[in-house]
Amino acid sequence: MHPTENDFTAKEIDDVKYRLKSIFGGSVGNLVEWYDWYTYSAFALYFSPVFFPNSNPTAQLLNTAGIFAVGFLMRPIGGWLFGSIADKKGRKKSMALSVFIMAIGSLIIGLTPGYKQIGIFAPLLLVFARLIQGLSTGGEYGTSATYLSEMATKKHRGFYSSFQYVTLIGGQLLALGIQLILQNWLLTPSELHAWGWRIPFFIGAILSFIALYLRRHIDETSAFKRNKEDKKGGIAVLMKYPKEVFTVVGLTLGGTIAFYTFSTYMQKFLVNTVHLSKETSTTLSFVSLLVFAIMQPLFGLLSDKIGRKPLLIGFGVLGTLCTVPILTGLANETNTTIIFLLMIAALIIVSGYTSINAVVKAELFPAEIRALGVGLPYALTVAIFGGTAEYLALWFKNIGHENYFYWYVTGCILISLILYTTMKDTKHHSKIED
Repeated sequence: MHPTENDFTAKEIDDVKYRLKSIFGGSVGNLVEWYDWYTYSAFALYFSPVFFPNSNPTAQLLNTAGIFAVGFLMRPIGGWLFGSIADKKGRKKSMALSVFIMAIGSLIIGLTPGYKQIGIFAPLLLVFARLIQGLSTGGEYGTSATYLSEMATKKHRGFYSSFQYVTLIGGQLLALGIQLILQNWLLTPSELHAWGWRIPFFIGAILSFIALYLRRHIDETSAFKRNKEDKKGGIAVLMKYPKEVFTVVGLTLGGTIAFYTFSTYMQKFLVNTVHLSKETSTTLSFVSLLVFAIMQPLFGLLSDKIGRKPLLIGFGVLGTLCTVPILTGLANETNTTIIFLLMIAALIIVSGYTSINAVVKAELFPAEIRALGVGLPYALTVAIFGGTAEYLALWFKNIGHENYFYWYVTGCILISLILYTTMKDTKHHSKIED
């Protein structure tokens, strides 16, 4: 009797180790992907004058935000391309290819001369690099969400899949952390503006190749292996799931705008609207995002206990009621402690979406169309709404009506809330087989 119990315990331990190793491998690649993606946003304050002729700071940021949005245009193509590869050839192959392409994009940005050296070719090369990175990132989300969800056990699926946003936020933290080190210890402001901003792009390329190695040595999911012979996939099959596709769009709409507003755009908002220094805004962004990352597994665990739907509704209700007061309060506040607390309040609200959105979408689709079903409608929604959020915020500010953006974010969250109240709880209606 005892040997059997011991063997069973050892088997359980081995299973946990196997899942953790796989999730770590997938997550590290995800972290590097998002580090490369967010480095552009984090260092835009420094390199925007290099690529564009001298003008007022808001106009320069509008130019770089415009190119940031252009990168999002490739994300639906990436969602389709890498989602199809993941469903037909394997999650592992798709994730390895996406991180390799991201490395190329980072190298191009790091090596491109400025406007003074090569004129119009400087911003054109910047656009090209962002298109490559957009393609890669568009494929990353659906495939990694699928991989992490399939590698998790049913009982802890919310917890394990929450690490997608832990690593996504971790990529942003890494970018901000390197920025803090460069700002405070290694380089002067003039050196950062002149050439120092290139360093994080070279770091990103190196990390991408490390992630490529790790991804080549992770295991394929059993869900894909079970359906390996049935390589239907593709858009034609996806069209058989219109309700699920619409659900992914509705799920994503309010969440992606809220996430980009309170994470990616927040650093610029603190400099451009709250009038904090670049160094202070970077520090506040770093610490708040660190807290945000820690919150994701906690919310994921909570979803495993009470379900996904209550968390989504909580985000929808609080996001609708609190977005305008929080952004208005930030815009008029001078006390850094209160500013930080307002940022944390916003990120707690957003966590109701970010922590579980990956698993909710993965639980909607069967294995043969899961990566494409998660990735393509998500990428389309993010391209239209998430990718333009920063540009819209700066545009409204430029025309003197910044508060219009606050109401725009609120309206989008409200639309998602309507969907949250009508959808089934995927924890109890999951299509992921164990």
